[in-house]
Amino acid sequence: MELVTGAGGFIGGHLTRFLLSKGLHVKAIDVKPLGHWYQNFEEADNLVLDLRSAQSAEFAVNRVKRVWNLAADMGGMGFISNNKTACMMSVLINTNLLHAASKSDVESFYFSSSACVYPDYRQEDPNLVPLAESDAYPAQPEDGYGWEKLFSERMCRHYREDYGLRTFVGRYHNVYGPFGTFDGGREKAPAAICRKVATAKIEGQSEIEIWGDGEQTRSFMYIDDCIRGTHDLVESNFYNPLNIGSAEIVTINQLVSIIEEIAGIKLKRKYDLSAPQGVRGRASDNTLFRSLFGWEPSTPLKEGIESTYKWIYDELAKVS
Repeated sequence: MELVTGAGGFIGGHLTRFLLSKGLHVKAIDVKPLGHWYQNFEEADNLVLDLRSAQSAEFAVNRVKRVWNLAADMGGMGFISNNKTACMMSVLINTNLLHAASKSDVESFYFSSSACVYPDYRQEDPNLVPLAESDAYPAQPEDGYGWEKLFSERMCRHYREDYGLRTFVGRYHNVYGPFGTFDGGREKAPAAICRKVATAKIEGQSEIEIWGDGEQTRSFMYIDDCIRGTHDLVESNFYNPLNIGSAEIVTINQLVSIIEEIAGIKLKRKYDLSAPQGVRGRASDNTLFRSLFGWEPSTPLKEGIESTYKWIYDELAKVS
């Protein structure tokens, strides 16, 4: 049996769908009520549990062969900047699951980490050098959320070394796609901008607010590439942290222009320089990933954003 935690969330929902499509038996767990899951599937064993409880974690891993841990209290830059304690408390989820898995028949354990583990001092210039896995140290990750991810990476390593539990760590770089958060404060940049542009089109607005000056650089990975890369990693014998991200680099201003073109609208840009905007430049170095798997996440941004925008537009149109 496969255990997917955070199954009611964005990546967890897509991973659950993927595993079910392969004919696997999936136990899907999230802390949110089932009605709030972005995707849920009748053929999965859907459970509502708070895995910050050690007892819940022990129950969760019962009769499970592989754990895919995507559960975390997280969101976009606005959320993680203002909820550092909540983000760090997610360490309880991974610690409890690792401990329970080490005492059970679990054969492998996947932990979804983040590019937020990389030091701020390597991300101060929008004319960036893509981040390689070795760049995580000397450590100075994103305060709160990034520290939790880096600590949990080390926990995975030590449970592998001390208990023989096969652990895998993927460092996600800005994953986007349909069936995810696009409002409420937890959304990330692609979904937030899709929502703002779609709202402007639906309501006849002429202006869009952008956090920062729009010259921050990022790489954004489409969800299908994320799921394929995650699966390939867990099927491998590579146990160190690995970047899973796109190498296509754009500024936030360029991202806005792409979405405007898809929507068929042109908006006046209002820049909020006081809003959280994260590091100046971040992108994934996929050298190691390519050497392991012979491919890399490469869905063109415009192609992935088009399907994301259309889904968000339709969701907004339902209630407009």
